[in-house]
Amino acid sequence: MQKHILNVIIKSPQNNQTKECFCMINYNRLGYEIKRDFTNFSVKISHGLKRPQQKFVHQMVYGILAGNKLHLSEIARSLKESITLKKVIDRLSRNLNAFDEKQAVMQAYLSLVKQHVKEDYAVIVIDNSDIAKPASRKLEALSEIRDGSTGEITQGYLTIEAAVLSESGKMPIPVYEKVFSAAEEGFVSETHESLCCLQSLSENFSPKCVRALDRGFDTNDYYRYFLKRGERFVIRAKKNRNVIYHGKTCNIMDVALKYKGAYRMDFNSKSGKSVQCKMSCIPVRLCEFPAKELALTVVYGIGKEPMLLLSNLKMQEKKKLCHIIAKVYLLRWRIEEYFKFKKQQFELENLRVMSLQSIRSLNFFATLATGYISLTTSIHRESIFLEELKECSKRIYEVPRFILYALGYAMKRVLSMSRTGIGGFLTKKGKSQQMNLFEHFKMEDTGTFVF
Repeated sequence: MQKHILNVIIKSPQNNQTKECFCMINYNRLGYEIKRDFTNFSVKISHGLKRPQQKFVHQMVYGILAGNKLHLSEIARSLKESITLKKVIDRLSRNLNAFDEKQAVMQAYLSLVKQHVKEDYAVIVIDNSDIAKPASRKLEALSEIRDGSTGEITQGYLTIEAAVLSESGKMPIPVYEKVFSAAEEGFVSETHESLCCLQSLSENFSPKCVRALDRGFDTNDYYRYFLKRGERFVIRAKKNRNVIYHGKTCNIMDVALKYKGAYRMDFNSKSGKSVQCKMSCIPVRLCEFPAKELALTVVYGIGKEPMLLLSNLKMQEKKKLCHIIAKVYLLRWRIEEYFKFKKQQFELENLRVMSLQSIRSLNFFATLATGYISLTTSIHRESIFLEELKECSKRIYEVPRFILYALGYAMKRVLSMSRTGIGGFLTKKGKSQQMNLFEHFKMEDTGTFVF
């Protein structure tokens, strides 16, 4: 039995005082708690599926968490089943290619996510990414993409994902994902795929949720979509866009340079450095939608040129409106951290399957695994369970604000010490083998020998 001493600071709710105490981490117990907590999560998201499909979802997401890889061989090893490894891999591969219950699982998962998110004040971040496969030649429907990591044109697939930020810690909880290819039959355009993502978000989240998007979404198609449905948004504008300012059509950069920043805001950058920026809020209208007034927020201090943010958020106090718009967009960087975590932690681009359907299924299960880790930070915040996981992550320095890396490694480390997999947590409880008193006397009356 492996144990470790944990230093915990407990806060008293009566007098708001804190005291330091020491408790011992039992890795066997902690592993059991992770399996039990994950099983509760798995049962909820796979509710309504047939038993074999429930078991498959349960095993795939657990295998990704326990192995931190998307290789079917690593997932099969993490299950620790009594049959041969080849049989387990063949079963997972067959079910992966035939899995068609993604929509039902996603709806159940979204119902769980919405229980831990305040929809009226939530921020939804949306962005495109890619799965680069430069060395592959025979994968299905490979197309030319721009690798976001290197900036080079290579072979691979495109993805679009959306995440809602948790109320505590602003951790990205994925709520939409899709892998698509320009070489696939039936492909329309990237804009069409992005609009499908926005449609899914409209069906599941309130229009009051603020959608934060990058410059790639600065097109009339998206403005038309948001303005027609009355959904709130913050979009970073391109420098070549024209707007209506004081009744005249002007370049958006020329309008921005007329304002040098009336308000100040301080924030910490990705590297932890303190950044001071100045902002101004300017009422403008788009040439294609002259009846709708938007707020153009110009932010100086982030980069050499001012950052231009267009939003339909409304507030009487301009200073407060500037701060809200700027903070909402800066939170959009969390989805880039989410993409980086998903690719690095689970080695998303190191796929070892051939069909596009299997690739989509693996990406979906990796999304569920990331969602479970993110939900853990919200559901178990300020709990001994979360503190033990932080301690087991064995960080060199303090655990950073973006805690997903630490929790992902901690779960892998603890689960790898377990002698058994997850198989026993989804089995139906049969009749107890313990003999009750009535059966005991009944057997004695019939003359049956009782041990």
